[in-house]
Amino acid sequence: MTSSAVLATFVRLIGTLPRELPPPERYQHLLGALRELFPCNAVALLRLDGDCLLPLAVDGLSHDTLGRRFRLQDHPRLLTLLQRRGPTRLAADCQLPDPYDGLVQGQTGQLEVHDCMGCPLYVDEHPWGLLTLDALDPQAFGTVDLDLLEAFGRLASVVVVVGERISSLAQRAQREQQLARTLAEGPTLLRPRELIGHSAPMRHLRAEIGTVAATDLTVLIGGETGVGKELVAQAIHARSRRAQQPLITLNCAALPDNLVESELFGHVRGAFTGAVRERCGKFELADGGTLLLDEIGELPMPVQAKLLRVLQSGQLQRLGSDREHHVDVRVLAATNRDLAAEVRAGRFRADLYHRLSAYPLAVPPLRERGRDVLLLAGGFPGRKPCAPGPARPAPGRRCTTGLAEPALARQRARTRTPDQPRGGASTGATCGSSAHLDPACTPSGFAASNPTAPRRSARRATDHRHHPAPGRGCTTVPVDS
Repeated sequence: MTSSAVLATFVRLIGTLPRELPPPERYQHLLGALRELFPCNAVALLRLDGDCLLPLAVDGLSHDTLGRRFRLQDHPRLLTLLQRRGPTRLAADCQLPDPYDGLVQGQTGQLEVHDCMGCPLYVDEHPWGLLTLDALDPQAFGTVDLDLLEAFGRLASVVVVVGERISSLAQRAQREQQLARTLAEGPTLLRPRELIGHSAPMRHLRAEIGTVAATDLTVLIGGETGVGKELVAQAIHARSRRAQQPLITLNCAALPDNLVESELFGHVRGAFTGAVRERCGKFELADGGTLLLDEIGELPMPVQAKLLRVLQSGQLQRLGSDREHHVDVRVLAATNRDLAAEVRAGRFRADLYHRLSAYPLAVPPLRERGRDVLLLAGGFPGRKPCAPGPARPAPGRRCTTGLAEPALARQRARTRTPDQPRGGASTGATCGSSAHLDPACTPSGFAASNPTAPRRSARRATDHRHHPAPGRGCTTVPVDS
């Protein structure tokens, strides 16, 4: 080949560098240029992964070659080519077994005597992979200029590095966009809410949080519905070394079984109907940070096995892909179920349960926290802007501390605000607290903010002031879920 033809091939290959191409297409351009410079029957680009060479692109070999893994100790021919710094041409009568036996297109069975050579690729002075060339003519490479092959190998190293950088930047941009959407739509807060209460159970809970937050242990947060398990998870994350990284939350009970795996581990394009683009899962979004798996007891059994593997090795595979992704994530799990009983009933994996409960943490219910209910009633109105009003009389506190939790729930349901939907869980009321009244909850305040509301008669208004209906005049306050 003339020098002008060589230069033209190099220029065309360099022209692909700034283009945003998928890695397979970029590698095919590379192999096409290689076959132009060195006519042969088959070429391959392989990447070194531990003690194996993984095919990234092939030309002239069967397509199933891309699914192979060539262990170096099982393929001494590839090991010989990789160990030498520059290009190497093997003798036509080399007795080393050929890794491409039965894989060259147009050939079946063991390859006869043929010509073979290879060139290792180095990135930052470390071996990255290997280019291999095979020709059925035993003398095909007899007059090949090995210096030209070495120059091509250096250009090939640049091509793969540029391709990896572009792909990495694109994946990083996609991850950050998806992370921004997740943080904006989800319940994750940048500044965690305070755990209110001074009772002995709450002091013990805070001490436990301080102890486990400094570690990377997996924490299983248990407790009844509504006791504040998510607040505990936020407190653990805020006090950990991962506090500057995201806290990602996934409610395992809110997703159908066929979508849980995709939400956790991500998927590639075409993995299932509707997967029109590649998407990373919650584990990859939480890389470097913390992942809260709420309602972990609702996780389907098949997904439990994959979750266990990620917890053990930090390795995951996106749905529809065989590529491994390494993640560094601390996992917090929350449940209102007795997982030990679920294990005995065969509905939860025992090995996953033991992995999750490295540090079990129980959140006490409100009925065990004594007068903490008064602190909660006083603290809730501060989270909602409202005009100051008269304080409740002190004797009313006895009715709050004497109510059981179901009674408190009924009281909250009776005292919803005019704009709150029936059965909503975002607001509630605590009767008899020392908090200020919300003027919007009084009859006059409601009438002022709702001009279309019917006016009460003076007699009825007077009767209401002297004989308030159940729930009237109580403070409307937010309730943590």
